[in-house]
Amino acid sequence: MGNGRITIAFGGDVHFERHVKALLDRPDGLAELQPLLGTADVAVVNLETAITTRGTPEPKSFTFRAPPSALTTLAAAGVDVAGMANNHAVDFGPQGLADTLAAKDASPIPVIGVGRTAAEAFAPAVLNVRGTSVAVIASTQVGDLTATKFPAGDAKAGVAANLDNTRLLAAVRAARAKYDVVVVFLHWGTERTTCPDPRQFATAAALEKAGADVIVGGHHHRVLGAGWLGRAYVGYGLGNFVWWLNTNTPADAATGVLTVEIDAAAVAARAATPREQWAGLPSVVVADHYAPLTISAKDGVPRAAAKASARLAEWEAARACTKLKGTP
Repeated sequence: MGNGRITIAFGGDVHFERHVKALLDRPDGLAELQPLLGTADVAVVNLETAITTRGTPEPKSFTFRAPPSALTTLAAAGVDVAGMANNHAVDFGPQGLADTLAAKDASPIPVIGVGRTAAEAFAPAVLNVRGTSVAVIASTQVGDLTATKFPAGDAKAGVAANLDNTRLLAAVRAARAKYDVVVVFLHWGTERTTCPDPRQFATAAALEKAGADVIVGGHHHRVLGAGWLGRAYVGYGLGNFVWWLNTNTPADAATGVLTVEIDAAAVAARAATPREQWAGLPSVVVADHYAPLTISAKDGVPRAAAKASARLAEWEAARACTKLKGTP
């Protein structure tokens, strides 16, 4: 086990549509995000797009796609893991899905939440941070066309979907038995709401019981509250991140990077303790930090927010409806 603190940073939804597509003209199109993401030991974002230039659009109001170079652009931004368990990963049908899986195979960073089978889709990205293994699992609980038409199965390609939590909880228990730190990156909740819905509450509680250390996600296009639930840290909504702004709503442009700190010594102490005695142990997540940002209407890039102290206070206040604690 390593000593000191392990930092894990999270950003919300990313796509490269319309004017945002210009960021892909250069591999370093998002390099200015390096100070926000690259300084963390692990950085995770939600890549909300099919990775393809082919295929037929699914019958949806919005369909997103990007070429494989998007993964290189994310890597240059400091992203270590791209989650694709979301409602846009299969926007261009079976052909787009096949291309996405090929891009995943060739990706410079791990891509999670999509696979040729459920076992692959629910498999974690595992990163070694100074001797501590960090497993990151992705899944979507959004019951849209993607999760209902393209859920990964025993012999079926698609996204990791937890409309029923059975597979997700099994994946978390398996990771808990094998790795030091378990992170669950979710697509969940109700769009444009600012408080968790009942399914989020139930899923967060079940994941904490199954052994998840960090449970973070999005889908709302809004920033929701975060804090501690038992021995887990939960962030209910990350908001947009690299995104077009097709409305003038300030809440659509409000975003940030959520970073949690893991105490590696506490992780080592837990590993030396029999599982039946874990109930008396504190959370290994010992601190959180939120850096408020505002997405530019010009190019879709999040940058330092004006009135950052007020935005930070808003983020703290959002915890009120989450049933979470502000300290471990």
